[in-house]
Amino acid sequence: MLNNRSKFVYWAPRVLSILFLCFLAMFSLDEIVPGRGLGEILIGLLMHNLPVIILAGLLVVAWKKEAVGTAAFTAAGCLYFVFVLTKALKTGLHWYYLAWLATIAGPAFLVAWLFRLSRRNRGKQ
Repeated sequence: MLNNRSKFVYWAPRVLSILFLCFLAMFSLDEIVPGRGLGEILIGLLMHNLPVIILAGLLVVAWKKEAVGTAAFTAAGCLYFVFVLTKALKTGLHWYYLAWLATIAGPAFLVAWLFRLSRRNRGKQ
């Protein structure tokens, strides 16, 4: 039987990753604009949600194999970091780039660390 700490370590990355994916999907709602056709809206939603769809698929695998979750969310955080860094170098460094990184890459790295902790904790049982 798992103790309370083990349960927390097991469920925290899974629940937080679902909340993180919902948070990312929320950003695609700006595609729903009056006057646009249904086809345009659906294509825009699909394009905005591709990272969410990919991470959701990887989360399904990571549910049992925490190493996949660690790698997937670390890669997502790093890719977003590189994206923001290249944008900052092109347009000039602004304070809001740090806010973007803290808002998107920060939770991705947190979820990756929690998956790593869950994997390490499972090995001790």
